[in-house]
Amino acid sequence: MTYQEVLDRARTCIGPYCKACPVCSGAACGNAVPGPGAKGEGKGALRNYQKWQELCVNMDTICENRPADTRTTLFDRSLSLPVMAAPLGALKLHYGDKHDDLSYNSILIPACRENGIVAFTGDGVDPTVFSTACSVIGQNGGAGIPTVKPWDPDTLFHKLDQARAADPIAVAMDIDAAGLPFLQGLTPPAGRKTVAELREVIAYAQKPFILKGIMTVRGAEKAAEAGAAAIVVSNHGGRVLDHCPATAEVLEDIVKAVGGAMTVLVDGGIRSGMDVFKALALGADGVLICRPFVPAIYGGEAEGVRLLIEKLRAELADTMLMCGVHSVEEIDRSCVFP
Repeated sequence: MTYQEVLDRARTCIGPYCKACPVCSGAACGNAVPGPGAKGEGKGALRNYQKWQELCVNMDTICENRPADTRTTLFDRSLSLPVMAAPLGALKLHYGDKHDDLSYNSILIPACRENGIVAFTGDGVDPTVFSTACSVIGQNGGAGIPTVKPWDPDTLFHKLDQARAADPIAVAMDIDAAGLPFLQGLTPPAGRKTVAELREVIAYAQKPFILKGIMTVRGAEKAAEAGAAAIVVSNHGGRVLDHCPATAEVLEDIVKAVGGAMTVLVDGGIRSGMDVFKALALGADGVLICRPFVPAIYGGEAEGVRLLIEKLRAELADTMLMCGVHSVEEIDRSCVFP
């Protein structure tokens, strides 16, 4: 099977919102997809994608003629390339009846592990979304990162107990999910957290803690104050607040402020190995990719995941070779324009 055949097969069983496009830019679905779709005018996801395309790479082929090494290490785990699958939940609602969260994660987590990367997993109103994700992570030797939403304290700590039992390599919270409608009006309230509240959560998790949904330098500094080991520069695919800048627009300033003190990852609109290269050049330690894994699984299951990862790795390696670098560590700001 080829990657194109995977997409062709996905179109027969995915939807009705997702179109399994050759490149997932957000143009075809707009703000129609219940989960990945953008909030308000539906421009957030489009902006994320477009800003990566506007950034250019600097070609330089006067260099040693040796292979490109795409390997890296994140959270003390060796990865075949600096890419991780981003969290996703409520599959049937978002993408159709072929997969639910358990079947999706049961394919995604081991397939990512077998191909040298790691998957984040999602959360939702249905408590089984998180619990089944933790179960699959535990069955796969902790090769995953459960992502919890900013619930009320009792719910949050109960879910962190489940995460700790799975012994994952790290635990994450998508703090920007505070803007999602289904978290509003709960008693006790869910949503935004203070630095002090996050410090308590992070201490309780007893794992390297990742705060996903950081879009400003001050937000990154507050994450560091709270004790986070890492942040993900992310605006939830542009769907929690319209008229936000793209992640590519704010990444560099955030890296300058906290890079070196904590791991900085980036999510939002990254669709190719060349996009991964651009993100690393702006200072990211790694990237998260979400939507392309869905048609990969709907159209090809574990083989679809393998083909997507191989595609990303080949694109990253080719870009590295054409830009005169031979390892991930050599990629720096001089590799991209402007």
